[in-house]
Order: sequence, then C-alpha cells, then structure tokens
Amino acid sequence: MIRLFHASDVHFGAEDREALDWFARLVRAEQPDAVVVTGDLTMRARRHEFAAAAQWLEGLGCPVTVEVGNHDLPYFNPWARFVTPYRRYRAIEAMIERPLDLPGVTIVPLKTTARFQWRLNWSKGHVSRRALRDAVAMIEAAPSGHRILVACHHPLVETGTRSSSRTRGGGAALSALAAAGADAVLTGHVHDPFDTCHPGAAREVRLIGAGTLSERVRESPPSFNEIRIGSAIETIARRMGDVPDRLLSPR
Repeated sequence: MIRLFHASDVHFGAEDREALDWFARLVRAEQPDAVVVTGDLTMRARRHEFAAAAQWLEGLGCPVTVEVGNHDLPYFNPWARFVTPYRRYRAIEAMIERPLDLPGVTIVPLKTTARFQWRLNWSKGHVSRRALRDAVAMIEAAPSGHRILVACHHPLVETGTRSSSRTRGGGAALSALAAAGADAVLTGHVHDPFDTCHPGAAREVRLIGAGTLSERVRESPPSFNEIRIGSAIETIARRMGDVPDRLLSPR
C-alpha cells in the first residue's frame, strides 16, 4: 500500500504555525511515501514567503512534489507576473512538478493557473490546451497497471464546497483525463476537504480536495488528506485539534 500526505494552501505569509508544526511532526512520525502539495505555498508570492516555504518543505525529510497555485504568481508586480512569474520559485525549483518513484503509482502534474485571463477574477482556474496535452501524454506514458493521480491546484469542476474554482476548460479536461486513464484528481484552492466521484464519459474519476494549513480556514479546521492507495483509494481528512479525523467517502 502507498500512503500519500496531500496538503494544500499553506499560504506562507498567512500560515498557521501550529498547523505546520503539527503536519511536520506527523510526517516525521508516520513517514508517508510522499507528500503532494497542490499549490498556494505563499500568500503574495514574495521572496521571503518562498524562502520560508522551502525551509519547511526541506525539513519534512520526505519526497515532496509541489504544484503551482494562483497565490504563487506575483500579484502587485505586473512585470514579474507577465514576464518572470516563476523566478521566485527558484528556492523550491527541484520540487515543482517533481517526478516521484512510487511503486504502482504515477503522479501527473496539470497546470491550472494563468498569468492573464479574460475575466476580472484571475484567482480562478484555467486549463490550457498545452497543459492538458502534456498531462494526457504523461498519463499515456505511465507504466501499465499504475494508478494515475493527477495533481493540480484548482478543482476542475465544482464539488459543492463553500468556495468555488470556476475552472475554465475544467469539464473538458476532466473528460480527457478520464479517457486517458486517470483514476483521481488531487486539488486544493477551496480550503475544505472533499472526496467525490465524477462519472466521466470514459470512466469514473475520483475528485479529491485537501483543506488548508493556513489561517484562512473555511468550513473545516486546518487539515490535510492521507490517501491510501492499494486495491482501492481511501481518503482520510486528518484534522488538527480536538476534531477527529474523518474518512471521506466518495459521493
């Protein structure tokens, strides 16, 4: 069985230090096979926020792969956003979309952020043709028999959470990923955990969202997902404090 710790929306700059320490202690004690972070490491994409995120991630002592979130693109500096949007990621460059050697499991990155969109709210998701093409190619190249997990920041379709993603191209992307052989899509952005099934045209795909380890909580306390992958995929929302962990059943 493969065990993943799926975290998201850490938001250094608005981080919950107690939650970060709690997560790090669990990683060291339980030693999952890998940690998957589905975006929004920072609050405003500032250098000191990325530096703090890098120090925390490196201290986990565990294989880590990271996706880019909308908060990880420069917001107040238009030149940096449009010309060099990922320069400040250099502190954690080796972890971005990092391939992980996991027995029987392939994790495929899918970019859902955009430097510019033809709408006022650029925080919402967008799947470009190129990003989808690259993800489908990686799925098709995965070893036969592997469980395929796609990791991205924005939920591709709405799942009933308080916050929304309104991902443009998300529905079509989900259908294409299902047809290519994806088993699940791991996301963040909405700050509440969920696990639901989406009946695609080709096959059913699990949509699994992680909560937040920041102060920017919604309906749930700070949390992350433990994902167990064997003959089936099981998701447990690990919640900080006196709130018990919760098995997320696909619905």
